[in-house]
Amino acid sequence: MKYDVIIIGGGVTGCAIARSLSKYDLSIALLEKHEDVCSETSKANSGIVHSGYDPEPGTLMAKLNVEGSAKIAKLSKELDFEYKRNGSMIISFDKKDAPKLKELYDRGIANGVEQMELLDGDEARKIEPNLSDEVQGALLCKTGGIVDPFGLTYALAENAYVNGAEFIFNSTVTSVKKENGIYQIQTSNGKTYEATYVVNAAGVYADKIHNFVSNKKLHITAKRGNYMLLDNEVGDLVTHTIFQLPTDLGKGVLVTPTAHGNIMIGPTSVSQNDKEDTSTRPEDLEVVKEQALHSVSNIPFRKVITSFSGLRAAEDGGDFVLGEVEDSENFFDAAGIKSPGLSCSPAIGDHIADMVAKKANASEKKNFIATRKGQIRTKDMNQEEYTALIKKNPDYGTIVCRCEQVTEGEIIDAIKRPLGATSLDGIKRRCRAGMGRCQAGFCTARTMEILSEQLGIPMDEVCKNEKGSEILKGEDE
Repeated sequence: MKYDVIIIGGGVTGCAIARSLSKYDLSIALLEKHEDVCSETSKANSGIVHSGYDPEPGTLMAKLNVEGSAKIAKLSKELDFEYKRNGSMIISFDKKDAPKLKELYDRGIANGVEQMELLDGDEARKIEPNLSDEVQGALLCKTGGIVDPFGLTYALAENAYVNGAEFIFNSTVTSVKKENGIYQIQTSNGKTYEATYVVNAAGVYADKIHNFVSNKKLHITAKRGNYMLLDNEVGDLVTHTIFQLPTDLGKGVLVTPTAHGNIMIGPTSVSQNDKEDTSTRPEDLEVVKEQALHSVSNIPFRKVITSFSGLRAAEDGGDFVLGEVEDSENFFDAAGIKSPGLSCSPAIGDHIADMVAKKANASEKKNFIATRKGQIRTKDMNQEEYTALIKKNPDYGTIVCRCEQVTEGEIIDAIKRPLGATSLDGIKRRCRAGMGRCQAGFCTARTMEILSEQLGIPMDEVCKNEKGSEILKGEDE
């Protein structure tokens, strides 16, 4: 199968690139090793839209952070996903650190960040009453935001799909070779795909993909971050995203509301060679608790409903690696996309797409579909709207997930919409069935039945995620 462009990796970066490239008259395919997009780093992050005060001026991170933050705010309206500009606050615990906060302020100004303000501890507590007494100063960034990372990724992917991009799942790339000017991409599904242009957006494996074609090697370290998620009944603990003054290890443990009203705490930063290990460990979660309490008092840890871990792709050079590979023409990297990668993703998408389209001399489509309608959220409807919807489609009158008030109609929509869910995790991330305090203890059985019915597969083929994660086993197993 031959395409103009193949993108490797279906995280938020790969999906943003696919969406931006789908504006052009190009045949595009995205290869993803899992059964769905948003299955690795993009599903396990803070969901923070950084304002752009932190990256070193002049870096790609700095340039694309401010651009990407503005693009996400605009895209949330065009592509209909959850986003809120809640503002962020960077706090310090020693008055002697005031110059470091001022340095961040100055860096933000240099990067083009607007609406920033330096505060003392008391001024910060007037805005966020639950800040600890240890807080001695703060930098308030009003342009910081929070986003549903699943919603953003699915929105980009669905929009790319309806504009002609093909998504090929369960396809791990095993080799990339160039023959007669065409890239030959072999995959675990036994198929070989051909493309004139390749974009490498493979997350923690982007170095492996790059090193298939280049003598100038990349090296990416996976950094594991552990998080804790609190029930949405304590979602008013803080309204801003609370960061600690950054160190060489990163932005530290944060306390933030999520786009869906929970409180999230984390992450740790543990370097590891294993690019698959996303286990949560008691010692890491204790670090999360201890550090978070320096920032915010009286965190109700008894309200933790789940903990999880994700990996960040840290390239040795520190900055993003974006652009055409020097010794491999028509092969483009989008590698080393660590924080603030989520914030930068729409800008990275446009940046890479512009380069590929220019190289391909591609023209823009006249019929590009720029908007997308997200899923119905019955939980957010007033009674009149909900009654009218049930009359139109009774499936929306049956609640399947009690914790998040998700209806049967919403689950069916998650399956039937473009690039619809094929697994329990796909359902969970699209419509939040199973995201609540019981963590799918109540709704799993009915959700499995709906997946079986809608996909036309037996119950023992319904998976948590990819094949091999079936929930039920046959009688002979």
